[in-house]
Amino acid sequence: MTDAGPPAGPVPVGGHSYRVGAVTSAPVEVVWPLVGRARHWSEWSFLTRSVLERDGSPDPDGVGAVRRFTRYGVGSREEVVAWEPNHRLAYRILSGFPVRDYLAEVTLTSEGTGTRVEWVGSFEPKWPGTGPVLDRVLPVMMQRFADALVAHADGLAPPAAS
Repeated sequence: MTDAGPPAGPVPVGGHSYRVGAVTSAPVEVVWPLVGRARHWSEWSFLTRSVLERDGSPDPDGVGAVRRFTRYGVGSREEVVAWEPNHRLAYRILSGFPVRDYLAEVTLTSEGTGTRVEWVGSFEPKWPGTGPVLDRVLPVMMQRFADALVAHADGLAPPAAS
């Protein structure tokens, strides 16, 4: 299941923002490593490469980590600004995308035996006049990430007891 709506939570900083989400049958403990560990992103998303360029703290994927995500060599560099295992990941884009002041947060919330994934972000366009295009493109792209994460997690979740 997917949903989209007005931005919520503490993330919005820029004048443009999005909020997308999805729900998986997988528990938070299955979903977190997929989103909280950079190396797993290429397993479940459309990305072809996902690596850490710099370790963070207190975990290599933690605060301060710089992640590089690419699809056929084109992509973004992001710095982790919040890393709360099984609950929250926040990051800012350093380069590779036509935005300034981009800040996003992925939160995982237990919902029954599954997990609600919510992705909220804000940004300023890098070039004047591109805001309306980014306002349409970013929510679609981020929903694609959320849906792919949920589909992959659903495949990893143990079958429900009958």
